[in-house]
Formats: sequence, structure tokens, C-alpha cells
Amino acid sequence: MPAGNHLGDIGWAVQSHAEAHGYSVVRDYVGHGIGRRMHEDPQIPNYGKPGKGPKIKTRLCVCGRTHDQSGGATDQDLKDGWTVVTIDGQASAHAEQYDRHH
Repeated sequence: MPAGNHLGDIGWAVQSHAEAHGYSVVRDYVGHGIGRRMHEDPQIPNYGKPGKGPKIKTRLCVCGRTHDQSGGATDQDLKDGWTVVTIDGQASAHAEQYDRHH
């Protein structure tokens, strides 16, 4: 997304694409800013409304994290503290994309 758009535009793009293809988006995990630390603000949900949220600024560096599932959007963490599974046992996918706006 170019500078001047809103963070909600990113979430809306992810959500509308996933739902148009019959998937749901996990709401428990978000993309995030990357700066001196890995997980910084802003948080970027995989759902949203176009034109809402803070504006994207020039030189913002973010990691988009999409979590799409073939069933419902509900998941749970397993006791190992790392593994996440869907409540309904359906397939789930996670991807990350690093992007820097110049």
C-alpha cells in the first residue's frame, strides 16, 4: 500500500481477498512495524475497513502476516507454547511479507 492510504486498507484488502475465495482470517495475530525491534507498532490486523486507522507514512517498514483458514477464524494455542491449531480442525496457512515504503 502506498503512503497516504490507511492501515485499515491493508486489513480490508487481506480480508476481502480471503473471504472472496471462501476463507476466513485469523483475528488473534497481526502484522506489525519493524524498526529497532522486530515487533513494533503499528499493529496491522488481517481485517479492517477501508479509509480507517492511521495513515501509512513514507519510510514505514512493516511485516504483513496473513493467517487464512478454510474453516472458521477461531484457533487455539497448544501446550507447547508455539503450535497454533484451528478449533474446527480445518486447514490453516500463515505467511509473512516484509515491505518498506520509500
